Amino acid sequence: MGLGAFIILIAVGAILTFASDWQMEGVNLDLVGLILMAVGIIGTAAYVSVLRRRRMIVPPVAAPTTVTEDDRRDLL
Repeated sequence: MGLGAFIILIAVGAILTFASDWQMEGVNLDLVGLILMAVGIIGTAAYVSVLRRRRMIVPPVAAPTTVTEDDRRDLL
């Protein structure tokens, strides 16, 4: 699932919870909406966390330098 799917879950959950007055026997649409919003928020947070880790730039490790006999003579 992408970020867009999680945002859609949040939107559908909000519509079911706050903007609908439908009644279904045996189903509490307010609770279903709250669950969809919670899943959308948790999914968005997890997605952003993974995306942030992927974009971290790790500085390259400097290659070790080798010292030869000629370099040592130059230093003396």
